[in-house]
Amino acid sequence: MKTFLGLYPVILMIVIDIGFAVSNILVKEIVGEGFDRLVFITYRQFVSALFLAPIAFFLERKNHPRLSFKIICQLFLSALLGATVSQYLFLLGIQNTSATFACAFLNMVPVFTFVLALLLGQEVVKVTEKSGIAKLLGALVCICGVILLTCFKGTPLIHFSKEQHVDSNTKKWVLGSMALVAGTLCWSSWFLLQTRLGKTYPFPYSSTAFMSLLSALQSAICCLSIDRNVSIWLFKRNSDIFIILFTGIISSGLCFVGMSWCVKKRGPVFTAAFSPLVQIMAAAYEVPVFREQLHLVSVLGSGTVIAGLYLLLWGKDRDMKMNQEMVNTSEEIKEEEERGSETIRICIEPRNSQGQQEA
Repeated sequence: MKTFLGLYPVILMIVIDIGFAVSNILVKEIVGEGFDRLVFITYRQFVSALFLAPIAFFLERKNHPRLSFKIICQLFLSALLGATVSQYLFLLGIQNTSATFACAFLNMVPVFTFVLALLLGQEVVKVTEKSGIAKLLGALVCICGVILLTCFKGTPLIHFSKEQHVDSNTKKWVLGSMALVAGTLCWSSWFLLQTRLGKTYPFPYSSTAFMSLLSALQSAICCLSIDRNVSIWLFKRNSDIFIILFTGIISSGLCFVGMSWCVKKRGPVFTAAFSPLVQIMAAAYEVPVFREQLHLVSVLGSGTVIAGLYLLLWGKDRDMKMNQEMVNTSEEIKEEEERGSETIRICIEPRNSQGQQEA
């Protein structure tokens, strides 16, 4: 039973990545048809807020505190980094580069989160221990895997259709690359921010509902300030409604709640380390269904990323076990000291009583 509970965060993150993979495939379809990016984010986040609000009310209303100004600022920043800006930059990157290139940048989230956590003091690396070496080596292996996925393609393993050519416009490619780098930094920063928010406001359903609502308001204000044409808010196809509902409820709703819980239980680097699985799961669906090309170097790069992922997780797991052992040892020492003080007090009291009788 304890083993299963220990694996529960891992299983939950795998399920979350499946939801993200399906959502990314649907997002690729709706944006490719010309649906406005800010309008899509507004609808998606608003659906997420509507879905989570009643759940948060019934499950967390008893112990729910008043929202202080500090918590509101943290929620606003969390919505800005984790939903509004990161999603917009990711969609902008896909539009100006390619979907494969954009997904490769998502694989850098664990590395960026690890580096940012080190700089902010939220992550400790002991280079003299195996766990520290494993975390550093895992980060380097992930970087090598991302370089393979980004810079090389190799020979196609399965010939389904003709190769899709990416726009060679240098300016658009640079703009897309910069957008993806900035989006990855925002996404990694959200994991670290969520760690602090989980301590000051430990209500995952309410936190995600407020974050989704604030993100919808942020996106709507930005969209109206840029383009006031009413036609961009209209649905072009019936499938657009399904895609918005699915991505709002599953991806922006339940998946964010699950990630917030995992961040609280296992830390930001552990949660972010599962991000590379999204591309692998998406490819596993796109190859047989959409008949996308599968290249040799892409397979090798994905395998390299997985190797780095498990090295990083092994180091994190070893650190947690060592910290738990230290906590257990300190608790045992405190219990022994308390028992020793009680024994000394019991031994002294009879002597004092005998002295009083003789007097």
